[in-house]
Amino acid sequence: MSLEVTGLEVAYGRTRAVRGLTLRVEPGEIVTVLGANGAGKTSLLRALQGAVKPAGGQIVYNGHDLTGQGAAARVRAGIALVPEGRQIFVSMTVHENLLMGGYLRGDDKLNRDVEAIYDRFPNLASRRDMRASVLSGGEQQMLAVGRALVARPSLVMLDEPSLGLSPLFVERLFGLIREINAEGLSILLVEQNTHMALETATRGYVLELGQVTREGPAERLAADASMAEAYLGGGADPAPAPA
Repeated sequence: MSLEVTGLEVAYGRTRAVRGLTLRVEPGEIVTVLGANGAGKTSLLRALQGAVKPAGGQIVYNGHDLTGQGAAARVRAGIALVPEGRQIFVSMTVHENLLMGGYLRGDDKLNRDVEAIYDRFPNLASRRDMRASVLSGGEQQMLAVGRALVARPSLVMLDEPSLGLSPLFVERLFGLIREINAEGLSILLVEQNTHMALETATRGYVLELGQVTREGPAERLAADASMAEAYLGGGADPAPAPA
C-alpha cells in the first residue's frame, strides 16, 4: 500500500509551513524526513494524519484520496501516527492506553492484539494495570508505538521517536523500527538523529522552509557533503522545537 503526496500545502493563517511538497512511500519502505527546526516536518505529519486540513495538494493512500478526510478516516485506511512527545494518557493504565489504539476497530481480535504487544514489550506487561505516568521515557515511547500497532496499520508514521531517550533506548527503538518493517509495515520517519535515520531508512527527503530540497536513497544523502555539514556533523541535530 503506497502513500502518494503531491503538491501539499499547509498554512497557519498567512504562514506557509509546507509548500508544494511531493513525497511517496512505497510498500515495505522506511522513508525518513529530515530538516532543521521549523522546516515543516511536524506540519507534514499533522496533514498526513488529518489533524490539519491541507491548503492545497493531494494525499492518496492505497489508491484512495484522503485529502479532505479527517484523522479517523486515515486510521481506518491503515495509517497510524506515533506523535512527538508520545502523548500517551498518563492518568490511564497501560492497558487502557493500548485499548485506545483500537478504538475504531469493530472486530473481535483486539484483546489478542493487545496481548501480542505485551509479548513484544514484557516491561509493559508487568505494568499493565499501573498508570502510564509510572513508566520511564523509553517505556512510554514503547507504549506509544504499541498503541499505534494495536490499530493494525499498514503505514506507521513516527515523529521524533528518539527525542529525550537514553542511547540504550535509542538503539532499542531503531531495532524495533527495523523489526516492524521486516514484518511488512511501511514506515515514515521524522527523526532528529540523522545518522540513525539514514542508516535505517531506504530513502530520505530533506525539508527546508517547508519545501523538499534534497531527496534520494539514504546512502546517497548520507554521503552528500552539504548534508554532512548541515545535519551530520554532530551525529544528531539539537533537540527540535515543534515544526
